Amino acid sequence: MIVLRLAFLSLLNRKSVAALTVFAIMVSVTLFLSVDKIRSGARDGFANTISGTDVIAGARTGPLQLLLYSVFHIGNATNNITWKSFEYIQNRPETAWAVPLSLGDSHKGFRVLGTTGAYFDKFRYGRDRALTLSQGRTFDGVLDVVVGAEVARSLNYQLGQKIVIAHGLGKVSFANHDNMPFEVVGILEPTGTPVDQTLHVPLEGIEAIHVGWGARASPGQKNITPEDLHSVDLHPKAITAALVGLKSKMKVFRFQRAINDYNREPLMAILPGVALQDLWRLMGAAEQALIAISALVIVAGLLGMLTMLLSGLNERRREMAILRSVGAKPTHIVALFVTEAFLLALAGSCLGVVLAFGGLGLTAPWIEAQYGLYLTIAPPGPREALLVMVVSFAGALVGLWPALRAYRLSVADGLIVRI
Repeated sequence: MIVLRLAFLSLLNRKSVAALTVFAIMVSVTLFLSVDKIRSGARDGFANTISGTDVIAGARTGPLQLLLYSVFHIGNATNNITWKSFEYIQNRPETAWAVPLSLGDSHKGFRVLGTTGAYFDKFRYGRDRALTLSQGRTFDGVLDVVVGAEVARSLNYQLGQKIVIAHGLGKVSFANHDNMPFEVVGILEPTGTPVDQTLHVPLEGIEAIHVGWGARASPGQKNITPEDLHSVDLHPKAITAALVGLKSKMKVFRFQRAINDYNREPLMAILPGVALQDLWRLMGAAEQALIAISALVIVAGLLGMLTMLLSGLNERRREMAILRSVGAKPTHIVALFVTEAFLLALAGSCLGVVLAFGGLGLTAPWIEAQYGLYLTIAPPGPREALLVMVVSFAGALVGLWPALRAYRLSVADGLIVRI
């Protein structure tokens, strides 16, 4: 106990240097935990985005690309699929339900998703969680729109508000469908998935805003108004992809083969879970590299502490000699250095945990708004306690080097007054 008190008072006597050492370890632990939390948050966010969908069907492309643009709204589709192909998928004997997805338009940087009312009934995220409305209702009119929670929050949208959809995906567009404004009829509860950053409109609404945009359009079609829609054919002609639920999981491979072999149009069917595993394998090397770099930063912090202890050793030779002269054994000197190193590492790692969780807790809304990454910040648990223990005992081990050097100092050497 007296060694612990001596170590504490010794560090207090050199508080400036000790504070800098604690700060270096704190920053390294904060960086390690932040990278780990963001990495696990990204992985959980991807894994929780879709649930209960057995197959995703779309135009023939890479499995990862189909998964990314249809579910995560990352990238663009290589091609659309015709409505007849969707009807073929929908009417297959294995199909229990099918939800069409149409992407390609945006509103102030947020994706617009054309779909049907079945989307709100069948889409699941997390552990079989359904979409719920915080306000309003789902769409039943051609120009109704249901917005995600993040869209409503960042753009301060309310029910009954009129909005204009833009052609294309840019934040700034000069091709606005301003002749067909949509009305906000519903706002979804937050999900922590890309749904929060999406505007949902009926497929007929997607057809309506594109009347007159084709090469074969008549000159007056671009100027049609909502009142003219009753005279326009709004039956969907093409979609981007489809989410499919099967009657039996046992038939998933037969269904996938049938879609991939469809001879009237090049289609592709993927299993979301398998595609996600491919994504993890692709990202695995980058994740390991991030963890390794963060761990090296902790090592660098401990090496900084070692440098501080070694550089101060000569200045403390007289202190060690006096301790030896008043009865301290060599083992007490070793214990003093090791305890100092342990206390520095313990203080740095504990402060690092506090800073990491506090910082992520404060910045989580901003990260979610900017990057769509939903971070669940739970209180520190056994994993963080283990990290603190590992760093603290690693600090004690690092302290052995200066401790052993101090152990070899002689009383006579320390008492000599150097001029």
